[in-house]
Formats: sequence, structure tokens, C-alpha cells
Amino acid sequence: MMNIRWQRGRTYLVIGSLVFGMLFGAGNLVFPVHLGQLAGANWGPAAAGFISSGVLLPLLALLALSVTRSRGLFDLARPVGDWFALVFLIMVHATIGPLCATPRTATVPYAIGIAPALPAKMQSLGLALFTGAFFLVAYFFSVKSGRVTEIIGKVLNPAFLVMLLVVFLLAFSRPMGKLSTPHPTSDYLTQPLANGFLQGYNTMDALAMLIFGVTVVAAVQQMGFDNRARSLATAKGGFIGILGIGVLYLGLIYLGTTSRNQFALATNGGTTLNQVAHYYLGTFGNVLLLTLATVTCLTTAMGLVIAFSQDFHQRFPQISYKTFLRLNCLLSFLIANLGLDQIVTWSTPVLMFLYPLAIVLICVALASPLFGRAPVVYRWALGLTIIPAFFALVANVPPALKGWTVSRLLTGWAEQHLPLFATGFAWLPFALVGTAIGLAVRQYQRYNAGK
Repeated sequence: MMNIRWQRGRTYLVIGSLVFGMLFGAGNLVFPVHLGQLAGANWGPAAAGFISSGVLLPLLALLALSVTRSRGLFDLARPVGDWFALVFLIMVHATIGPLCATPRTATVPYAIGIAPALPAKMQSLGLALFTGAFFLVAYFFSVKSGRVTEIIGKVLNPAFLVMLLVVFLLAFSRPMGKLSTPHPTSDYLTQPLANGFLQGYNTMDALAMLIFGVTVVAAVQQMGFDNRARSLATAKGGFIGILGIGVLYLGLIYLGTTSRNQFALATNGGTTLNQVAHYYLGTFGNVLLLTLATVTCLTTAMGLVIAFSQDFHQRFPQISYKTFLRLNCLLSFLIANLGLDQIVTWSTPVLMFLYPLAIVLICVALASPLFGRAPVVYRWALGLTIIPAFFALVANVPPALKGWTVSRLLTGWAEQHLPLFATGFAWLPFALVGTAIGLAVRQYQRYNAGK
């Protein structure tokens, strides 16, 4: 009996490590650190919100794929309609691919280790040289593949985690100050939970899990679980992996909050992480952090460009895998040269549009066994959610576009007429009403069919 329990526990650990490895990337380091700086003394509710969207949602996305036995995001969204599933798949892939997440893998190590060491007049050139070299290496290894990615993932990623743990231990034993001292910024003074939840969108982990979660589900299936046990095993293993990420986020939020006692509020978490590493480990800490962060981000970039190119080659076989790979790396390089701050700024409206749709799709899919996965429920829930999601996109456009008359008029109308719009949750009542209408229509259809 003990042997069986040990084997099951080991299986859950394997699943958990797969989930952790799939979601963990050095790019996720900067957002919880920055959240800690912004939230200050209100770090607790802000962390709860961040973990809800950055940790809980990816787990629910994984369970949705498992419960519905979907073969990917397209299959999961198909009840809404093939056209919606294809457009949503392309938008999510583009967001976690060459338009946002992939360029970010190059700008994060630059912001962490290179930017602080260069004068202002050298920033553009330094960023171009670093990101150019970064994506050339990513392209080379993505074409050659082989065991290099596996070796890097098994050796250097754990080394990166060990360094983080060392910094955490030093921070807890020699704190930079009290958690209660830093004053929250204006957004986190009144609504830390809601803003923490919205900040968690930047991890893009829920979107990533919708794309890559099918790999975890397939791995669980190959372990010999039957249909009923498969979802439970996925939930237990996924919880272990997600728990590890949650603990990591809490440690990083702690670093960001306490850093306000020593350093000024930075524009991004990369700068703060560099300052913290120097505070505890000196120049050696900066060099080691830069090296490990670069390699870890490189493995993440390779995973993203390979997955994007493979999926799009399957959807559009007339275009070769290598062509998609070249276009992906080139576009990622060009966008990376906007810099980390600009990438985050321009990705925010996209995430404010996609995340409500993803959340509603995940929740409806999880509940779908209760209503036979009826398409009408999906269509009403997602159809109404698109309305506030569109207005959220407009309201969060970069400053360069906010002055446009159309942007001001649409945002002003939404602020006056859409409940919860100011908090970023206008999609919630629309989703609930849409789901209720969908269920009512389904019941009416079943009633008529039974006559």
C-alpha cells in the first residue's frame, strides 16, 4: 500500500515539475517584483489578486483542457464556432509569440543586467546588439534543436532557481526594511486586490497554458490514467507545479516591497531585481543574475518560437516551418527594440481584451459537462463578454492613442454605463448574464425538442 502511494506521489511530482517548467520563465520575474514596489504596504491583497490570475487561472486552464478532452485551444473554443476558434487561436499565439511574450524574453535580461550598466545615449545601440545576438542564437538552436535545450533546461534553469533561493534566504535573514513601511502608489492605495489581479495578466500564463497545456494532458494520459482519474491526476500534479510558482511569486513580491526601503520606485522589475542582487551579492550577483536570466529566457524564447512556427505550419502547410521561424525571430527582434517598458505598455490593451475572453472560456468549459457542452451557452457567454473586453482594450491604449477623439468618447461612455468598468471587471456581469441566457435558451430548446 505504501509503495502504491509513493508511486502515485512520484507521478504527481513529475506532472507538477512539467507544469512548473512549462510556465516558469525569467520573464515572469519582473512583474511580481514590480508589483511589490507598486503595492508597498498593501502587498498582501495585491499578492492575492496577482496569484489568482497568475497562478490559479493557469491551473483552471489546464483542468478545462483535461475535463473537455480538448486537443488544444482551437478544440476548446470550437463550440463557439470554427471562425472564433481560429481567430482566437491566432490572437493568443501572436500575443504569447512575436508580438509580446517572445520579444520580452530578450528585453528582460537586458533590463536586468545590461541597461543599468550603460549610459542613456548607448541604450538604443546596446539593446539592438543584445537582442540581435539573442534571437540569432535562438534561431540557430531552434533549427538545430537536438539535446541542447534539454540540457539547458535541466542544468541552468535549476541553477537559476538556486540563485533565487539564495537571494530569498539573504532577504529574509537581512531584510532591506519592513513590509509595512513603503507607501502604496495611488492605484494600490484603494484597490490593491483588483489591480494585483490585473497585473497578473502580464505573466500571460493562462494564455500560455491554453496553448501548451495539451502537452501536460497528453503526458498524463500516457501515464495510464483512465478518463475519470486523468482529470484528478492533472489537478493534483498541476496544483503541485502551480504551488511552486506561487511560492516563487510571493518571494519576489517580498523583494519588491522591501526594496522600496532602499531604492526608488523603478519603471520595471528588472531594474529593481538588479539592484537587489547587487545589494546582497555585489557585482558577482549582477553578473550571475544576468548570465542565468539570459540563458533561462533563451530557453523560453526557443520554446515559444518553435511552438508558434510548428502550429502555424500545421495550419498553413504551404508555408514552411523555417519560414515561420525566420519571420518570428525577425519580428520579435524588431519589437524587442521598443524596450521592455514599451512592450508592456502596448501589450496591456491586448491582454485586457484577451484575458476576459480566456477566463470566461475556461470557466464555461469547466462547467460544460453540466450542460452537455451545448454551443449556445458558449456563444452567449463569450458573445456578451466581447463587448466590455473591447471597451477595456480602448481604455488601456498607450498614451499616444488616448488623445484620439474616438478613444476618449468610447472610454467616457463605458465609464458612465458599464458597471465595474473602473476596476477592470466590466466583463464579469456580462459573462454571468450571457451564461444565464445561454442556459435558458438551451432549456427552451430541450423543452421544444421533447414535445
